[in-house]
Amino acid sequence: MKMQNIFSLKNKIVIITGAGGDIGYTLSKNFRDVDAIVYGLDKNFTNYQKKLFKNNFIQCDITKISQIEKIFKNIFQKHKKIDVLINAAGVTFPMKKSSPSIDVSSWKNTLDVNLTATYYSCITAINYMKKNKRGSIINMTSINAELGFPSNPSYLASKGGLKMLSKSLAKDWGKYGIRVNNLGPGYIITKMTKKSFNDKKSNLLRKKHTLLNRWGTTDDLVGPAIFLASDSSKYVTGHDLYVDGGWLANGLIS
Repeated sequence: MKMQNIFSLKNKIVIITGAGGDIGYTLSKNFRDVDAIVYGLDKNFTNYQKKLFKNNFIQCDITKISQIEKIFKNIFQKHKKIDVLINAAGVTFPMKKSSPSIDVSSWKNTLDVNLTATYYSCITAINYMKKNKRGSIINMTSINAELGFPSNPSYLASKGGLKMLSKSLAKDWGKYGIRVNNLGPGYIITKMTKKSFNDKKSNLLRKKHTLLNRWGTTDDLVGPAIFLASDSSKYVTGHDLYVDGGWLANGLIS
């Protein structure tokens, strides 16, 4: 392999769920810019996103397995391969009260999107990746998969479950050349974190918890995602790659 091509994604067929969100869209755009053939899935897209990607952004409810199966089948029939799946779809519904309460709807919706739908996507993609005995799956976890954070048990449970789902799939399907890894963001500036970012006290606390003394941007995830998607990581599977500015490595906050 020529070193200048080790990170190449040229003509790789890449499916990204949650492509209408901040992280999913950034990955979609940058992967396309390095000549990957990108298909983005989401329930909603902006007019700008639709115009930029035309027919390659597909409206889909990823919690409906029938929709996932139909879309993946069409993509495989057209290209005869699926090289990369990135599961970037995610939701969060923080608890509104400090007292214990059970919100069945929020719990179920969070696990349906963050965990169960990702499982659907992974298994569907694996069935096609097996045919060519290669493939890379990247599941978007979080530092919430490693540490306890307040007032959001459903989100932490979904990300912790996703972390171990990836390791299970890596174990089962590695013999077919299929790699499954987790990409775990720290505090990234997105619509999901907008409230904390705009609050001066919360912003500072989160920034100080990193070793780089800053929040991350969606662009900070592009390089690590390209690494995991490309042949440069061909011997990496079952791994957790955290892009958190050193949050997990930081012991004492000073």
